[in-house]
Amino acid sequence: MSAIAPTAAPPVTGHPRRGLILALMSSCTVLTIALVAAINVALPSLASDVLRPSSSQLLWIVDSYVIVFACLLIPAGAFGDRFGRKGALMGGLALFAAGCLVAALAESVPLLLAGRALSGAGAALIMPATLSITVHAFPPEKRAQAIGGWTAATGVAGVVGNIGGGALLEDASWRALFWSAGPLALALLLVVALAAPKTARHRASLDLPGSALLVVAFLGLLYGIIEGPELGWASAWVLGGFALAAAVFTVYTLYALRAANPVLDPRLFAGRALRAGAFGVTATFLGMFGLFFMNAQYLQFAKGYTPLVTGLAIGPLAVIMMVMTRRAAELAARLGRVPVVTGGLLLIAAGLGLMSTADAGTHYWVYAAEMSVVALGMGLSLPLLSTVIMTAVPHERAGLGSGLNSATREVGSALGVAVVGTVLTAGFSGALPEGVPSDSVAHALAVAGPARHDAVVDAFTGAMSAGFRVTAIVLAVSAVLVAMWLRPSRG
Repeated sequence: MSAIAPTAAPPVTGHPRRGLILALMSSCTVLTIALVAAINVALPSLASDVLRPSSSQLLWIVDSYVIVFACLLIPAGAFGDRFGRKGALMGGLALFAAGCLVAALAESVPLLLAGRALSGAGAALIMPATLSITVHAFPPEKRAQAIGGWTAATGVAGVVGNIGGGALLEDASWRALFWSAGPLALALLLVVALAAPKTARHRASLDLPGSALLVVAFLGLLYGIIEGPELGWASAWVLGGFALAAAVFTVYTLYALRAANPVLDPRLFAGRALRAGAFGVTATFLGMFGLFFMNAQYLQFAKGYTPLVTGLAIGPLAVIMMVMTRRAAELAARLGRVPVVTGGLLLIAAGLGLMSTADAGTHYWVYAAEMSVVALGMGLSLPLLSTVIMTAVPHERAGLGSGLNSATREVGSALGVAVVGTVLTAGFSGALPEGVPSDSVAHALAVAGPARHDAVVDAFTGAMSAGFRVTAIVLAVSAVLVAMWLRPSRG
């Protein structure tokens, strides 16, 4: 395939409609991430559906979207750099809508998983294109603020998914999520076709062999992460997944060091800033999606909230994140990037530690205040960490940088569900009354009946507390590592 000559880029003064472009790109981003959060709210509906998914299948219904999304993000970013980010975005929205249709019509778990995977492939094209088009539309001096606005959308998206999913599930089944998301994607496709600017094409290498190696490596890694809670971390299948990932990542590194134009040059990670950005984003999303995974079940099973109220109850997270992401760059300019990012990660850890004290009797406003500490930390750290990643790669490879930024988010999301899910499963099954099944909280409550209802809820909240404490420790350790890598080297 012959290289495509780059087209002339617009002046660095930015696009005259950059505010509209940011809003449009943010809307596309919100849709792709909101569906991840909304499916967590739908877990009780799915668990009691005629499809009768097992506990493992429920995890795969959540993560089949995430795993395809994460595996394809870096190749999809390179695809947009080479063939045009607007076209990649439009193709992604079409694939996303098609996957939603398949999921909405699914009459079996495998077909539902196929629909989720197809939407994940569409999301992989959408996410890198939205950030790279946003960066392209703003002049250099305003790009940090633009990235902050886009980052705010990624954080708010989880809350939108919780609220929107809860509203839809109030009087409908989980299928309503997909019947709603598909038409929204098609509507955004039309607006993108009319309003989004075309960006310069670059001589970006698709590097098909390297892309294939990265996909296989991510697949092995995420398989191990997702199946670990169900099969056990010492299972041959789980260890095999991790071994495959390690082997293929090693092969890819050796290959990329010799290739003329690798899809992702491993030498980029020699830079301490890029390591800090990628690791920090992964840790932040680990905390965020661990919280989302627990929150939906806690508020419905322990507090007795309806799906709609459950969605609304996470509202403070969105408000605080929106405010803080707009202030993060300003605070970093005054106080320095290292203390603001490190402080944000430590606040996430502190908030999760506070949330570990919650039980069925905890008043909502206490729980919301604890959750607000997490939101404050996310709003401070995420936009700055994303900016670190985007500025660590050449501007003409913005699609690749965006793909890497999004890939770390999805790996972090899968890790969050896996870490919390593992601790929850172990703690919950060990604390249940004798004779009560541990395959899901919904099933345990149904079998336990009124007499043992409180015992099941106590088993769940105790396991939830342990999950939050483990996640808080991970975030605290991550804050130390990120601070070390972000601090300028001496000499």
